[in-house]
Amino acid sequence: MRTQVGIIGAGPAGMFLAHLLRASGIESVVLESRSRDHVERRVRAGVLEQTTVNAMHQLGIGGRVGREGLIHSGTNLAVDGRAFHVNFCELARGSAVTVYGQSEVMSDLNHAADQHGMQVLYDAQDVLPHALQTEHPFITWTSADAVHRLACDFVLGCDGFHGVARTCIPPGAVTTCERAYPFAWLGILADVPPCNHELIYANHERGFALASMRSPTRSRYYLQCSLDDRVEDWSDERFWDELCLRLGDSVAAKVTRGDTFEKSIAPLRSFVCAPLRWGRLFLAGDAAHIVPPTGAKGLNLAVADAILLSEALAGWYSQGSMAALEGYSQHALDRVWKAQRFSSWLTRLTHRFPQMDGFDRALQIAELEYLRDSPAAQAAFAENYVGLPLGVAALKADTSSRRALISL
Repeated sequence: MRTQVGIIGAGPAGMFLAHLLRASGIESVVLESRSRDHVERRVRAGVLEQTTVNAMHQLGIGGRVGREGLIHSGTNLAVDGRAFHVNFCELARGSAVTVYGQSEVMSDLNHAADQHGMQVLYDAQDVLPHALQTEHPFITWTSADAVHRLACDFVLGCDGFHGVARTCIPPGAVTTCERAYPFAWLGILADVPPCNHELIYANHERGFALASMRSPTRSRYYLQCSLDDRVEDWSDERFWDELCLRLGDSVAAKVTRGDTFEKSIAPLRSFVCAPLRWGRLFLAGDAAHIVPPTGAKGLNLAVADAILLSEALAGWYSQGSMAALEGYSQHALDRVWKAQRFSSWLTRLTHRFPQMDGFDRALQIAELEYLRDSPAAQAAFAENYVGLPLGVAALKADTSSRRALISL
C-alpha cells in the first residue's frame, strides 16, 4: 500500500488529523490496534473548547454537537459546600465551552470517515514504523496472520501514552518530563438528571469532587480517591453518600441518585515529551503529552495538535516548504505547557494531598477566596479554561484550509 501520510492511532488526534488532511487534499491511512467499538465506547473527556467545536463545524461534522452539545457560559467552584460562579462570557471575550462526550465526538468522526470513504484499519496488530530518518518511511503491521506494509511520506504517531510511536525515538533524542499525582479519580455514569446546569468543582476536607454531565438526563460524577482503592470498594450507596457530603448540603439536595452503569478509577498524571518530531515521525495527542483531567484539556490539546500539524503538512505539500513542519514541535509545546500549568494549578487548588497540614489547607482556602473575590483572577481562570488562542497564523501556511481554520 502507498499513501501520503500514515497515521498510527484512531483516537481524537488521529481521526481529526485524517479529516483535516482530507480537507486539504492530502491522502492518509489510519492504523488502529483496537476495535472500532472499543475506541468509540471509551469514557473520556466531555468538555470541548470552542476551537474544537469550530474544527468540527469546519469539517462538516458539527451537526450533532450543535444540536445536542450543552453550552456552558461559566462554571462553579466550591470550598466546603460554599460555591461561587465564574462567568466565561463576561470574562473571556464572550467565550464558552460545550459539554459533549468524547465517545460522541468519535462517533461523529467515524461516521464522517465512512461517508468519505477514508481508510481506517482497525485491529491492526504489531504496528511498527520504519526508516523514519529517511525520505521514504513505512509502517508494517499484521492482520489475519499476514504482514502488511504501508509506504508513506510521513508517519504521525497518535497512538496514546502506551503506544509504539514514541518508543521508536532513541532515548538520547527525546526528553520527557513526568509527574504522577498521589491520588486517583473514581468516576461514574448514571442515567439521572445532573444536579446543576453547569459543572461544580468542589474542594472538601475529605477530598475533591466534580459534578458534571453528558446530557440533560445523564450525569457524570467524580470523587478523589486513593491509588489503592478498587472499584469493588465503592458501592453505589457509598459513592452517592460521599459525593453529597463533599458537594455540600445545598447541592446535595439536588442530586438524583440512581444505579450507575459505568464505574472506573483512573490515576492522574502529567507528562510531556520533547521534541514532537524525529525525522519523518511527528507525535500528537496523548502520545506526546498527558494532562490531569481537572482542567479538561486532554482532548482539546489533541485537536490543537492536529490543526497545527495538518496546517504544517498542507504547507509542505502545497509549497514544498519544511519551515512549518520544523516549527510544529515548539509551537505545539508552547501551548501544551500553558495547559499543563493551568491543569496543575487547578489540581493543586482543588485536591487534598497527603501530608497536607493546616497551613497548606489555609492557603488553598485563601486562594479560592481570592479567586471568588477578584475579577482579575477570575478573568485569568476563564481565559485558560475556555482555551488559549491557537495562533495558526504563526505557521504561515498559505492554503485554503488555513484560511478556513484561521478563525479558530
